[in-house]
Amino acid sequence: MSTDTSDAVSATGSPNAKMTARDVSVFYGDKQAINSVSIDVDRDNVTAFIGPSGCGKSTFLRTLNRMNDTIPSARVEGEIKLDGEDIYASAMDVVQLRARVGMVFQKPNPFPKSIYDNVAYGPKIHGLADNKGEMDTIVERSLKRAGLWEEVKDRLTDSGTALSGGQQQRLCIARAIAVDPEVILMDEPCSALDPIATAKIEELIHELRGRYAIVIVTHNMQQAARVSQRTAFFHLGTLVEYGLTTDIFTNPRETRTKDYITGRYG
Repeated sequence: MSTDTSDAVSATGSPNAKMTARDVSVFYGDKQAINSVSIDVDRDNVTAFIGPSGCGKSTFLRTLNRMNDTIPSARVEGEIKLDGEDIYASAMDVVQLRARVGMVFQKPNPFPKSIYDNVAYGPKIHGLADNKGEMDTIVERSLKRAGLWEEVKDRLTDSGTALSGGQQQRLCIARAIAVDPEVILMDEPCSALDPIATAKIEELIHELRGRYAIVIVTHNMQQAARVSQRTAFFHLGTLVEYGLTTDIFTNPRETRTKDYITGRYG
């Protein structure tokens, strides 16, 4: 990557960084999936990770809240900090970390519980409400922030799995933000949704920007261009280029980025 940052954003050294990754490599057994990636995630912007299938963007995303810990063969090297705190330190409480760094997956995965209980689940575990009134407030606020309240307020006891795909995904976002996270990771959150539901999720991302640091992995370059202010291009497990989204799409510095953006491969 070019070191000239006069009209682009450096991958590291952002004064507004919420999370910082330095020389992060990920191995599955003997296979290296990520090779020495360093990047800062801004607190007030949406950062998009783009790149061809298998390039490592989802694997890297999962290092940011230690989801790779769930894979026995996975090993993470390097350093990742949240507000200057090493998230891989032995003293780090992983349950608390995942409350601070929430995740929304590719396929909507509401719990087989009521809409209300889906949203209340995290706050209940973390003791965020002292009584039913406080929990009601958290549930309503989270559903409103996720743009779902008006559609479900009269059927909070219905199963979350009875909602449409797009509503289920917004329910999962409400569930993630109910514990008041600082960062939201989204792993291709619209890939299973139709265009109308996708537009609603994109609108929601715009509304949530600034309240949370947001990182979205997407295979859809138009989506990255629409929702993000920063874009990181991954290829074969390396970070090729990172900068302002407008620069990445209109004036990429690296040939590999240009070739991918213009559809020469991917």
